Amino acid sequence: MSIFDGPIARCEAVHEMVLTDETQVECAREHDCPADRRCPLQGWFTETSGLGETEPAALLPHALH
Repeated sequence: MSIFDGPIARCEAVHEMVLTDETQVECAREHDCPADRRCPLQGWFTETSGLGETEPAALLPHALH
């Protein structure tokens, strides 16, 4: 049995569940989306790959001094 606790959403363009803890560009590349496709999940993806919304603020690029 496998338990996956990553942020995911259903993408109607590719008819699959996609990870939203990656950038939109990474997702498009992974699912072979054409460059002119309007992403139905635009705004759902993280700006920095691999960081979820529960990550400590100290790890976010804008928090570094």
